Amino acid sequence: MTKSVLVEKVTEKVEGLTKKQVETIINTVFDGMKDALARGEKIEIRGFGNFRVKQRNAKVARNPRTGEKVEVPAKRVLHFKLGKPFHDALNEEMVEK
Repeated sequence: MTKSVLVEKVTEKVEGLTKKQVETIINTVFDGMKDALARGEKIEIRGFGNFRVKQRNAKVARNPRTGEKVEVPAKRVLHFKLGKPFHDALNEEMVEK
């Protein structure tokens, strides 16, 4: 799903809001999430999941094509953990089969 599809779906469900208003709301939510993660805060959306930033240490890796050693610097990466209700909904079909 793309952001434009999300805007379309929300516009269909919520009466009284234009596409432009819905797009502004979604952009504001995403910007708030991005700012919170940049500050190192955890985001918890009940029933959906948790976002948090993890620190990866620097390491020496190997280029698989050449075998050459490559230094990989330390970096921050996004980690997402799926919430139980969302996980159960996704795996419901697997249980029924």
